[in-house]
Parts: sequence; C-alpha cells; structure tokens
Amino acid sequence: MLEREIDKVTGWLQEQVDAANANGLVVGVSGGIDSAVAAALIKRAFPDRSLGLILPISSDPQDAADARLVVEKLGLAYAEMDLTEEHAKMLAKVWDALNQQYASSGLNRRSADANLRARLRMCALYTAANALDYLVVGTDNKAEYYTGYFTKYGDGACDLLPLVEFTKGEVYAMAKILGIPEQIIVKKPSAGLWAGQTDEGEMGTTYAMIDAFLSGQRIPDPDREIIERMHERSRHKRSLPAAYRRHTV
Repeated sequence: MLEREIDKVTGWLQEQVDAANANGLVVGVSGGIDSAVAAALIKRAFPDRSLGLILPISSDPQDAADARLVVEKLGLAYAEMDLTEEHAKMLAKVWDALNQQYASSGLNRRSADANLRARLRMCALYTAANALDYLVVGTDNKAEYYTGYFTKYGDGACDLLPLVEFTKGEVYAMAKILGIPEQIIVKKPSAGLWAGQTDEGEMGTTYAMIDAFLSGQRIPDPDREIIERMHERSRHKRSLPAAYRRHTV
C-alpha cells in the first residue's frame, strides 16, 4: 500500500516541477525522520536535480551528523551552511531595539529565538531555490499540519508538501521502505529549537494520539482537548493572510 503511495508522490513531485517550469527540488535536511523521508522522495523524483541543505543554528552537532548520514546514504547532493552567526546578529539587533521601549514588559525571547531559526533556514532554502530555479519542499506531515506544529513563514513556508496526507506513523513506515538509517528512525522527534526540546514534550501529547485522533479513533479527553485547541489556535497558519476588502455601495 505505502509502496504505491511512494510511487504516486514521486510522480506528483515530477508533475509539480514540470508544471512550474522549474528545474528540480530542494529540501532542508535536519537529521529528523520527516526531512529524511522528504529527501528520499526528491532524490527518487529527480536523481540529478535535487538538493539537500543542512542548516545548523547553535544546534546539537549530532543533528548535523545525522543529516549528513541521511544525504550520504541516499546519494543526495547537499550543501551545509551554519547560520549561527546570522541568527545571533539578528537577535542582538532586535533585542537592542525592543529593549529601548519594552524592557519592562517582558519579551517572549525563547519563542522569538526558536521561530527565527526556522525562518532563517527557509530564507536560505529559498535563496538556493531561486539560484537553481528549484522548488522548495516542505516536510510537515498530517499531524503537524493539523495541529499547526510548524513556524509560520518558517518551515511552514514552501512550494510543495509531499507528506501532508501521511500520519507520523505512516512516515515512519515509509522511512523503512525508503532505506532511511535506523538511527534516524528511532530518534526522538525534535525540531531542534532549543537544548533538550522535543516535539511531544512541547505539544503536551504524542504523535500516536494525534494519529489516532486523525484516524477517527477515541482518545483520552485531555489529549483530544490539546489537539483541538492546537488546531483552532493555528488556523491562521493554514490560511492566506486576512485581507481587508473594500465594499462599494
């Protein structure tokens, strides 16, 4: 079943690139399961016109090592750019400007820091994509998209979402079919937003619960409430910006 879906997604990626008159595909490779599967798919779709970018920002060195393991196993062309300095400079400028007026009000520094990482990475991906005339591939799966567990205009900014119809469990199953290294498959999901951060710890529920909910199964009320609340609060992430419309009489 999933083997057929992999073939369909591969063909869909090819169709999207042809329709856009683009040359190929680029994806950010984080060392996690979703980006590994996305990387495998773009390599299948465009063996000689696909690129992985490894973009550490004050990251755990193991993440970059895992990302290199993935691209080397797949034979995917890749480049690595450390954006730690750019991230630090941007934060310093913003904190300096805001502290002059808002120092006493308290700033949500951790959230701003974490989301800036995702947005800087997407800037790098789109710069590379523009230079090569490639399309940017996102890595969000069905669970992440439904709950809004992605950064608006960060990892949520992309041209194509090949995994958005697949649950986290299906992504793991696809990874095994696609030959993703075992150490990536068993790795605890993390967006690498800060030291010790994990997806499930931040969300307050598990991917297994979200997958079950999306499959129509009954789950404990506390988990259901978390998932529904995340979905509602993140509605704006899945929509175009709200725009004022003039009405003539």
